[in-house]
Amino acid sequence: MFLASVLGACAPKEKITKVVIYTAKENEEIEEFIPVAEAAMPDLELEVLRLSTGDLTARLLAEKDNPQADLIWGTAATSMIIFKNEGMLEPYAPEGLDVILPTFRDPDAPPSWVGVDAYLTAFCYNTVVAEEHGLPMPASWEDLLDPVYEGHLVMPNPASSGTGFMFVSSILQGLGEDAGWAYLSELDKNMAIYTKSGSKPCKLAGAGEFAIGISFAFVGARLKREGAPIEFVLPADGAGYEVEANGLMKGAANPEGAKRFLDWAISDEALGLYAKYFAVVAKPGFPVPEGMPADTADRLFPMNFQWSSDNRDSLLEEWTTRFAAKTEE
Repeated sequence: MFLASVLGACAPKEKITKVVIYTAKENEEIEEFIPVAEAAMPDLELEVLRLSTGDLTARLLAEKDNPQADLIWGTAATSMIIFKNEGMLEPYAPEGLDVILPTFRDPDAPPSWVGVDAYLTAFCYNTVVAEEHGLPMPASWEDLLDPVYEGHLVMPNPASSGTGFMFVSSILQGLGEDAGWAYLSELDKNMAIYTKSGSKPCKLAGAGEFAIGISFAFVGARLKREGAPIEFVLPADGAGYEVEANGLMKGAANPEGAKRFLDWAISDEALGLYAKYFAVVAKPGFPVPEGMPADTADRLFPMNFQWSSDNRDSLLEEWTTRFAAKTEE
């Protein structure tokens, strides 16, 4: 099911070559990044399809034998590993690859995918709603199991949201599968709804509809800057994270145009834009966004993306069986 819109670039008539980009990036990022990319490559018409991570992954797999995209931009590394294993990606070393941290790219040379930034889990805590209901600010994952939060929590469904999948995967990796599923069962008792979008829990908390949204950190930081009564909390017991990555589609209609975009997508110009939204980017040296802790990178839980990718289908099947009934319409 589509959870976001198709954003097509308004291209001047002199543009002669179209590049089709599939992405799971947020609409506000796309709206800022694409005009900058078009200014850097004025002969390219950039056509962007935006879906949530789960829906984008399903669509790309469905199009495996007849790819419609030229490239993937800003999609979870766990999904990119699946696409690589399915033979859907054309290995490509974009210009400037040598400055990208090794942990942000496929280890093969040339790589099938290259990461650009990392999003991490945070709690978005509405101070006004919390005060009305006498809810303390949670500091850790364990705190969220307190019965005082029953009906006041909201988080993303991992089947549609990369943020939700990253959260569930980090819990299972951190606690072990038996203890992890037990934790998620207890957490479900306090959960009001599961959303289809990764950013929506924080936006709902910011709007005062719920006290606490489990989401990704940059949304909380942005809402707080915009004046929402939000505090965002990086859990003391470690924040799960996911790398957003890019890759060239095998069988792309416009591989040369796609390669030019992939080169731009790890340029300092592009990395500077990512750094406005994310505290962790693929090249060191960029300042963290306003409102984010300077030591954010040190608070990350050590994720095993290969495990997440290998176990994705079984994890989502189990989660859906247990908890999906609370998903929003």
